[in-house]
Amino acid sequence: MVKVVSFGCRINSYEAEIFKEKLKSYDNLIVVNTCAVTKEAERQCCQTIRKLKKENPNAKIVVTGCAAQVSTNRFSQMEEVDLVLGNMEKTDIEKYLISKDKTIVGDIFSFSGYDAYMITGFEGRERAFVEIQQGCDHRCTYCIIPYARGANRSVKKEKIIEQIKLLLEQGFKEICLTGIDACSYKPSFSGLVQDILTSFPELPSLQFGSLDPAAIDDDFIELVKKYPNICPHFHFSIQSGDNLILKRMGRRHQREDVISLTKKLRLARIEATFGADFICGFPTETEDNFNNTLKLVEEADITKLHVFPYSERPGTPASKMPQVPVNIRRKRAEILRNLRKETE
Repeated sequence: MVKVVSFGCRINSYEAEIFKEKLKSYDNLIVVNTCAVTKEAERQCCQTIRKLKKENPNAKIVVTGCAAQVSTNRFSQMEEVDLVLGNMEKTDIEKYLISKDKTIVGDIFSFSGYDAYMITGFEGRERAFVEIQQGCDHRCTYCIIPYARGANRSVKKEKIIEQIKLLLEQGFKEICLTGIDACSYKPSFSGLVQDILTSFPELPSLQFGSLDPAAIDDDFIELVKKYPNICPHFHFSIQSGDNLILKRMGRRHQREDVISLTKKLRLARIEATFGADFICGFPTETEDNFNNTLKLVEEADITKLHVFPYSERPGTPASKMPQVPVNIRRKRAEILRNLRKETE
């Protein structure tokens, strides 16, 4: 029996299904697909690995994913771990299972490929995720993920269409497009959405993972207006409602852009609702800066929040900025969560 434990984003959920299908002939194997978005995420991964080994003492444990890529030594030094694979190597996980090396983690920026494997479903889910893009060319000052996932690279449109066709044939009615920086899909995110909706007019619901407010164009808004099978809930990577903090984060939007975007989408679809990711207690954030985030949630009527207290990631510019005390970060995150119901 193969067990796959996946942390973090929808991309990891998609990859987990690939692992389950590829490795179904293996026995006594556990694959842990890690997340590196925060220090807490890494800590939870390590804690889970120890628990898994205690419960399955004879199982081979393979650790891969973003935390394995950027914090390789941490996992290599764990006695519970048998094999550590980087994000490039995990696309050929079967090849490396027989390796005598414990650690196989290459330069992710040298990777330009994709796993061509087509998944047939998502265990226990009604919604299927479809990966359209990997990596990120932006450098937000708090984010370690480009160093875990590499450069922006897009899945060929033909493969995406083929994958969606396969999932629809399996009975899925909800398709969610996802990527590390999905809106940076090349040659055009809006163009891809148009092609999908043209190819599958019977698709009941097309949904999206986290969207970058700076990358949503008028073409996308026109598609929302034209196609009722686009799900009218949109989740944005906003992170702060204060323009100075957004600048220090290296984000490409301002608070006014978010307000304008939500207004345009509501004009396109009156029933549109919005969710957002936010970071509380980013370096140098004052009470006034934080209050601007609270105000933005109200002004843009963002109803579902995904809130993180800021977490330093070594090697990022933000980790060298003046830090907000941890207790204040947590307090602000709690205040923001209490403003709206937090979502998964």
